[in-house]
Amino acid sequence: MSSSDPVWLFDLDDTLHDASHASLPATALAMTHYIATHLNLSHADASSLRNHYWTRYGATLLGLIRHHGVEADHFLQETHRLPGLEQRLRTNARDRFALRRLPGRKFILTNAPRAYALRVLTTLKLLNCFDGVISIEDMRMFGHLRPKPDARMLSRVAVRLKVKPSRCVLIEDTLQHQRAAHRIGMRTVWTHRYLKSVENRPEVGVHPCRKPPYVYARIRSLKALRALTTTLTSHR
Repeated sequence: MSSSDPVWLFDLDDTLHDASHASLPATALAMTHYIATHLNLSHADASSLRNHYWTRYGATLLGLIRHHGVEADHFLQETHRLPGLEQRLRTNARDRFALRRLPGRKFILTNAPRAYALRVLTTLKLLNCFDGVISIEDMRMFGHLRPKPDARMLSRVAVRLKVKPSRCVLIEDTLQHQRAAHRIGMRTVWTHRYLKSVENRPEVGVHPCRKPPYVYARIRSLKALRALTTTLTSHR
C-alpha cells in the first residue's frame, strides 16, 4: 500500500447495500413510534417531526437531543432493533471483489450505531474489506454528538486517521454530507447505486443526473472507484 493512496470513507446505508429495501423503512417506523411515545404525539405528527429534524440537522436524533433532551444511546438502541434485518440484506460478490482490489485504507463512516453497522457488514461478508468502522458513537466532540454532515467531525476523522483531509475520499449517497466534506478539502464521490432513494430525498435539491460542483465524481458501481484512484492521487 502506497503512502499516496487515498483513504476511503464509505457510508453504509444506500451506499454499500440497499437500505431502502432492507432497513430504512423499518428504522423510520421505529423512530416515528419512539417520537410518538416519548413526546406524546400522534403518528402523523411524529412522522412529520422526524422528517423535519432529518432535513434540518442531517440526523433526526440531533433535533430530538437539542429540543427534547432525548438520550442518544436509548434512542439508538430502541430504533435499531430491526428484527429480521439479516434476511432482507443483499449485496453481491462483485462488491466484495471491487473493495478488496481498491488500493488504500478503507473505513466505514456511518451515522448508524455500531451494533447495526456490524450486523450489516457481517451478514454481507464485507467486514473484512475494511480497516475499521467509525459509527455515530465515535462522533462525539466536547461531550456532544457531531454526526455527518458536521465538518468539524469530518476534520477530526482525518486527524484520527493521521492524514490530511485531501487524502480522504468520502463515498456517499447523501449530498449534504458531501458538501461538508468538500468544504474541508476532502474528495467526494456521489453513488447512484440505489437511484430511487436518491431521487426521493428532499434534501438533495438537485436532479440526480446532474453533478453538483462540490462532487468530484458520480458512480453507479463500486468497481468504478478503482478507475478514479489515479486522478484522485495526482490532483491533490
